[in-house]
Amino acid sequence: MKINNAEYMGSFPKESLCPKTGFPEYAFIGRSNVGKSSLINMLTDRISLARVSKTPGKTQSLNFYLVDEEWYIVDLPGYGYAKISKNKRADWEKMIQIYLMHRETLMSAMVLIDSNIPPQLIDIEFINWLGQEQVPFVIVFTKADRLKKNALNANIQRFKNELMKYWNDMPQYFITSANEEIGKEELYAFFDKTNKLSRG
Repeated sequence: MKINNAEYMGSFPKESLCPKTGFPEYAFIGRSNVGKSSLINMLTDRISLARVSKTPGKTQSLNFYLVDEEWYIVDLPGYGYAKISKNKRADWEKMIQIYLMHRETLMSAMVLIDSNIPPQLIDIEFINWLGQEQVPFVIVFTKADRLKKNALNANIQRFKNELMKYWNDMPQYFITSANEEIGKEELYAFFDKTNKLSRG
């Protein structure tokens, strides 16, 4: 698989206003500063398609990027960002939950996890919520270039051990680095396979 074109299609404040083309969608979500925009830019071979910011909380809507006029990458607001009002946080959570639970063209949520830090309860809880609501998802470990291999593997294993306290089987996962393009081909293969399945 090769992505030839990707373009920003718009930002939408709720699921009912999102594009209704019927194209498959992959929703990227994770804690603030997990490397979401960098990963989207790496996958689409566009340096600044998704805005990369050092300030958490910049993504505030459902941002749609059309890939090769066949499927969408959807950039969702990050969770776990404390420096917003409780009302605003509640609005974001409601918007995200409605989109994930009711979007018929959602093929998979791509749950981004920072591979450099210990397991975070908020990530575990979010993954468990997806499982409870039967939302399809995969886990994407990010920033894999920042640690030596042994330390990286140990961190990922700690996360898996924590998650397996709640799951019978480990959900599908990918290890990525936007800087080194690690995991790019594996994610392409996932998108390609899932898109073909969606077409029957």
